[in-house]
Amino acid sequence: MIQVKEFVDSDNSYAENKANQFLAGLKDEQVINICYESVVKTNSSKTERQRSTILVVYKTEDKVE
Repeated sequence: MIQVKEFVDSDNSYAENKANQFLAGLKDEQVINICYESVVKTNSSKTERQRSTILVVYKTEDKVE
């Protein structure tokens, strides 16, 4: 089965660390794709805030019942 796991945070090192911890538990052949996006948003007080998203697409082992 193919699944996705999303890691979102305004501090990209947090999202990166969580994604790396998750990936460490997968075999290389399970990873299909990794997507990354980072945007900077400005609020009404002109303060900029970065938001990062990492999406991991991976295969799980099919369970035989």
